[in-house]
This record gives sequence, C-alpha cells and structure tokens, in this order.
Amino acid sequence: MAVTVKVAEAKTHLSELLVKVEAGEEVIISRGNIPVAKLSRIRRENNVEALIAEIKAQRAGRPVTTQEEIRAWRDEARRY
Repeated sequence: MAVTVKVAEAKTHLSELLVKVEAGEEVIISRGNIPVAKLSRIRRENNVEALIAEIKAQRAGRPVTTQEEIRAWRDEARRY
C-alpha cells in the first residue's frame, strides 16, 4: 500500500519515510493534490546482508507472536 504525503511533509519527515520505503512501502509525494514523485525501495539481489536488513526492517513494526498463539494456530489446524 502506498502512502501519500505533500512536499513539505516529505521534507520534514524524510528519514521516517525512508524507513517505510526500506520496509517495502511506497511513498507518493504530491504537490497539492497532484502526485509528482514516488519513493520505492531498490532491491539488492544476491546480497545476504541487505536481505537480512530488509527482513528486520519489515518485522520491526509488527507485534511479537507468542508461543501460545503458535500453539493455538497449530491446534486449530489439527482440527481440520
């Protein structure tokens, strides 16, 4: 899903927007209501360190899955 921000907001929050881009989100920059640019991640092929950093960035904002949740999913799957 893309996030749309205006130019002034993009200038003010560029570092935060780049974190979103690194996590895989696209950022659309608009002048008024007219989109003028798109920030998107550059994929680095065959670079294990970059891949690990990408995975960590994607997982950073997500809640931690507990062992109880995992067991509940397992048990639910066994019922079918």
